[in-house]
Amino acid sequence: MSGSSSTHEATRLLRAPTVLMQPSEAEALTVVSFTTPRRFARGSTIIRQGEATDTGFMVLVLSGEITVENLIARRGNPVTVNVLGPRSRMGEMALVDGAARSATGTASTPMQGAVLVRTALEALIPEQPATAAKLMTAVARRLAERPRDSVHKQRIDSKRVQSMHGELDALMTTPDRRR
Repeated sequence: MSGSSSTHEATRLLRAPTVLMQPSEAEALTVVSFTTPRRFARGSTIIRQGEATDTGFMVLVLSGEITVENLIARRGNPVTVNVLGPRSRMGEMALVDGAARSATGTASTPMQGAVLVRTALEALIPEQPATAAKLMTAVARRLAERPRDSVHKQRIDSKRVQSMHGELDALMTTPDRRR
């Protein structure tokens, strides 16, 4: 990764507790050295839902924001599911499994990121196996959190639906007072 300030910022953000891993500074510098800095203009599509050929990278957000949207079959318009800022990452699922992208990420502000491509990750593994293992363990941990978050959201949605059904039932059984 070129640029001293970008390298320093990416290293600092990578070491944050909310990111992929909590590496030593040397480990963070190693991972960052395998990334490429990239600037995205506001409105740039970084990752597109359904894309199956350009899946070999993930982005660590250094500055700016990415709006994450999903296109749901029954709706015509995408639904915003998250807004990612500095210390966030996007694209790690497809980086690991090579499957089609599950969401679209668009730069909602001018954004700077550190891009880790699959070939760089594959080069990191034999060169720095301990650091690569720590990174992959952290990615796996993040991926495991997603189904748990989905289950939690489904439980909340289920409670809302039950509450709405109760309110509708009450309205349906209340006699019409206008008669």
